[in-house]
Amino acid sequence: MTRLESHLRELRASGRKALVVYLMAGQADNWREHAEAAVAAGADVIEVGIPFSDPMIDGVVIQEAADRALEAGTTLTSVMSTLSARPLGVPTVAMTYFNVFHHHGLERAAGLLESGSISGTIIPDLTLEEAGEWRAVSEKHHLATVFLVAPSTTPDRLAVIAEATEGFCYVSARMAVTGRSGGDSEAPRVVAAVRELSDVPCLVGIGVTTPDQAAEAATVADGVIIGSVVVDQILRGASPDDTATLVSAFRQAIDSVN
Repeated sequence: MTRLESHLRELRASGRKALVVYLMAGQADNWREHAEAAVAAGADVIEVGIPFSDPMIDGVVIQEAADRALEAGTTLTSVMSTLSARPLGVPTVAMTYFNVFHHHGLERAAGLLESGSISGTIIPDLTLEEAGEWRAVSEKHHLATVFLVAPSTTPDRLAVIAEATEGFCYVSARMAVTGRSGGDSEAPRVVAAVRELSDVPCLVGIGVTTPDQAAEAATVADGVIIGSVVVDQILRGASPDDTATLVSAFRQAIDSVN
C-alpha cells in the first residue's frame, strides 16, 4: 500500500474527511506560500498542478493559471526544486499530463517527483491500458498512480479502475471540465458503485466550488478535492492569508458532516 493511501485510510479511520487542495505551481511567484497557507488552514493533501500547454480536463480558470505558469518559465524540474528545498509537510500529489513525464523520460521524471516529496500522480490522459510502464517506475519511486472515474464510466470499466487505482479513487462529481458546473452532482451514485467493488478511499472533485457542495460530497465520500475556486482567487491577486480563509471555510463545511 502506498504512503498516500495509508494516510487517507488513517484519516478515514479517525473519522476525518480528507480535504485536498489543488494549486497550479508557478501561477504566482508565491504559489508555495499559498500551498503552505492551505495546509495551515486544514488541507490534508496538496495537489500541485504542473503546467501543460494542452490540458484535457481543465476549465478556463486552470488553463489561464497554466498559461501564466508557463510564461513564467515553470517546469517540472523547477517545481520539484522548490518543493525539495522545503516540503509542505502533508502528502503532495502532482497533477499533469503524460507528455510532461514522457518528455523528461519516465525514470527521470519519477525520480524528480520523489525528490520533491511527491506521494502520487494524477494523469488524466494516461489510460490504464497504457500505464504499465509508468506504474512500474512509480512503484520503484514510491508514487501512487491515481485514476479517475466519471458518471459515464461503465460498470465493467469501473471495476477495473477501482481495482487498479492507488492512493484513492478520484470521483468526478459531474460530466464537466474543472471549474463551476451546473446540474446535480452524481457523486453519490458513482461513490456507491466504487464501494461495491473496493474499499479504496473515494475523493470527490470537479465541480466542487462552494463549501455547501463540499459538505454534500463529504456526506458520501471520504473527502473532497477543491481547485478552481482556489486558483481563481490567486489569479485575481489573493494573498496567502486569503487562501487560508477560503480553505478554512471548506474545512469547516466538511467537518460539519462528521
